Amino acid sequence: MRVRVEQTALPGIGVRHDLMTESGRRLGVVSHRNGRRDLVLYDPEDPDSCQHDIPLTDDEAEALADILGASLMLGQLSGLREQAAGLLTEQIAIPAGSKYVNKRLGDTKARARTSASIVAVLRQGTVNVSPDPTFRFEAGDVVVVVGTRQGLDGVTAILAETDPDV
Repeated sequence: MRVRVEQTALPGIGVRHDLMTESGRRLGVVSHRNGRRDLVLYDPEDPDSCQHDIPLTDDEAEALADILGASLMLGQLSGLREQAAGLLTEQIAIPAGSKYVNKRLGDTKARARTSASIVAVLRQGTVNVSPDPTFRFEAGDVVVVVGTRQGLDGVTAILAETDPDV
């Protein structure tokens, strides 16, 4: 981990995790014993003073974590693209008319047919990383695929409304 996260016990309250951003801002998350979480932004002039406190419900905290996790993963995949010439990533939406809606990832045989790998599926703000062959697609899912241009085009064709091999 490149960022140092400080953990502080808050007796009777819970735990606070703080980190300093590269831009010099200090932010934290207070996890209360009752499950409530607060996103805390400290005053840049006084890093010990809270400037903003945003209470988050469980659903809001989970959605925020998913958003941050998805953007991090996609950023890492973009970095991977720069490291390996010819290796590409692409996000492909599954149309409502795809024969793979409500079907398992394994039913596509995408890797065997194209040599490209589906490394994640984005669904309504949730990231399913490394979905296994039993993962079932829904219309509107966005799959993240890694492979060559030819492989990505092949996965796109498979997930399209009409699979070219059917």
